[in-house]
Amino acid sequence: MSRAPRSAPPAISEEPDTTVLDLVDHLLTKGVMITGDVVIGVANVDLVYLRLSALLCAADRILPRAQGARAAVRVRPAP
Repeated sequence: MSRAPRSAPPAISEEPDTTVLDLVDHLLTKGVMITGDVVIGVANVDLVYLRLSALLCAADRILPRAQGARAAVRVRPAP
């Protein structure tokens, strides 16, 4: 029996020199939503159902930008 030659696995990233830091930076820039469901049951009776959601992104993507935030902080002179 002869086997057909295997094709190369698909590339995960475009550049061969991409590091984990580059991948995490890209994920934080774009953002990732992770969801999952957990069901705990006994004898085919569902007792607990949890829906878990997490948003992973850079803070500047979801928090409003405070214009003049430094101007709002006032320093009182020492007496």
